[in-house]
Amino acid sequence: MAVGIYNDDFLNLKRQTGDPAADAFIKYVFADQERKHQLRHWLEGKANAADLDAMFPGCGFLAGAGDLPVWADKKLISAGQAFFAQHAQDIMTLLGLLSLPYCYTAADGAMVLYLSEKIRNQTTKRLYDTAVFVWDVMAPEAFFKGGSAFSDILRIRLVHAAVRFYTLQSGTWDEKLGIPINQEDMAGTNLSFSLIVVRGLRKLGVQISNPQQIAFLHLWKVVGYLSGLDEDLLPENGKMAIQLDLAIKKRQFRSSTHGQELTKSLIEHILKVNRRKVSSNDILGLMRHLLGNEVADMLKVPGPELPRYKLTLLRAMKFFESFSREGDSSHLYYKAYSAFKKQNRELRQKNLL
Repeated sequence: MAVGIYNDDFLNLKRQTGDPAADAFIKYVFADQERKHQLRHWLEGKANAADLDAMFPGCGFLAGAGDLPVWADKKLISAGQAFFAQHAQDIMTLLGLLSLPYCYTAADGAMVLYLSEKIRNQTTKRLYDTAVFVWDVMAPEAFFKGGSAFSDILRIRLVHAAVRFYTLQSGTWDEKLGIPINQEDMAGTNLSFSLIVVRGLRKLGVQISNPQQIAFLHLWKVVGYLSGLDEDLLPENGKMAIQLDLAIKKRQFRSSTHGQELTKSLIEHILKVNRRKVSSNDILGLMRHLLGNEVADMLKVPGPELPRYKLTLLRAMKFFESFSREGDSSHLYYKAYSAFKKQNRELRQKNLL
């Protein structure tokens, strides 16, 4: 059934679709300088989704921005967040070594990132913003009524709509690539933060049960829905997620100069902020292992293959670490988040962030 759904005709249509509701809202706001100023003020502040709704009354798009979809399972959301808390450090490492470069291999979708020079010229700041977003939506209370996840996701959704607006207005966009940040590309990104992370953890040697995978994928399904993804691009289970990933990969993954440049900037950032006694070759070898040689070669990830004995040692270490990470999920989350913030304070002191 999934193979029939995720065919070329279906995904070709998705490449021509952005986020109609958010795009209409941005077009309305950008037509007036005062409204534009109000939105910019909201995006830069800490106000919540309800405050934005009050600024622009009558916009149906904003009315449900603080609500979960009817199919959302709060127990699965909590279980997904608990899974993140247990493996937070590894998951955040995988975002840089696997999830982001995986996205860069989708050549057409990566073009909008390349044209937005901030991702290349302010790589560390942009990656930090992405990491903070993930930490925020994974917080134990993030999806409670009025929780911060709704506003955090809405900000990302509106930023994407603004990027679409400006990119199309710039005259530099090739229409053959589809709409900038289109539904297919958004689906691929969502998979890279969910299914691909689970796959990466298993490659590291982390033991993951089927209920844990179901919960983590469900959590990102909720994030995808609130981000403006069409429901028919939110897989119902792991099997359908794999089918969607394979379909997008077959259609979009190829070598590209812009994908390679984005990866080069990412690697430079990772090596610059590396605080551990790990050699550059080992870091790059692990990236190649996680991505697989085919994808790594498309991105021109340098470095030799990681020796088998090092992979065996790493997998054994991750297996035993799994037992030491059990406990209260809130405690595990805030302990890991505190370590993340401490690391970034040190980076700021060294003018690396």
